[in-house]
Amino acid sequence: MAKILLKFKEAALKEIPLDKEVITIGRKATNDIHVDNLAVSGSHARIFKKGDQFYIEDLSSLNGTFVNGKKVSVSALNDADVIIIGKHSLSFVSEAPPKKQAEHSKDKDMMDETIMIDAKLKDEILARAPKSDVGKPEQKDVLGGFVVIEGSTEKREYEVTDRISTIGKDPNSLIKLKGLFATKVAALINRKKDCYTISSSTGGKGIKVNGKDVEGQYKLQEGDLVEVAGLKLQFYIKED
Repeated sequence: MAKILLKFKEAALKEIPLDKEVITIGRKATNDIHVDNLAVSGSHARIFKKGDQFYIEDLSSLNGTFVNGKKVSVSALNDADVIIIGKHSLSFVSEAPPKKQAEHSKDKDMMDETIMIDAKLKDEILARAPKSDVGKPEQKDVLGGFVVIEGSTEKREYEVTDRISTIGKDPNSLIKLKGLFATKVAALINRKKDCYTISSSTGGKGIKVNGKDVEGQYKLQEGDLVEVAGLKLQFYIKED
């Protein structure tokens, strides 16, 4: 039987068998997989089964659902896939035998059937469709941003496109702080080709990531929770 391994910072918390057609995930205690974390919506996501295939679907959550580092609306699940919800990870374990190559066309037919039923899944599959190697452009730089979980800002979500962006009261800051005593520049965000880093404007402390003080430049990972100058932000990588 397929199952989910619920983890928090690599520590295994629970093993949940996927013994129902629909498994709900969220902060509310009524969910099949209860994740008690403020970054998780009350009804955050669900895992459902169609035929022999399991899927995960985001239920319009505030901070999104990620599979193997990519934000998804609906995605098929394969053995060893890692789902990120808030600060928790859910590892999907399929105990079904590996599919033979001859079954590939059958799987494709099933996927096509699902597309006809679920428009969101259709968009997801089209977005992931492999492109021809002929004339294939070079890999684009990583593009990510922040979702505001706590604190007063002008927007709820900020896409970080510039090479250097700041968090602070300065008018040129990407994420502007409010309040009389707000720091002009509280943090620097550096967008590199393959990653993002964040650091205090003074080079010292003043920033927490996942509840821990950081010094110098910190390389941000998908789903990291950043606390700076009274704000709590969740970092994400934008899906191509």
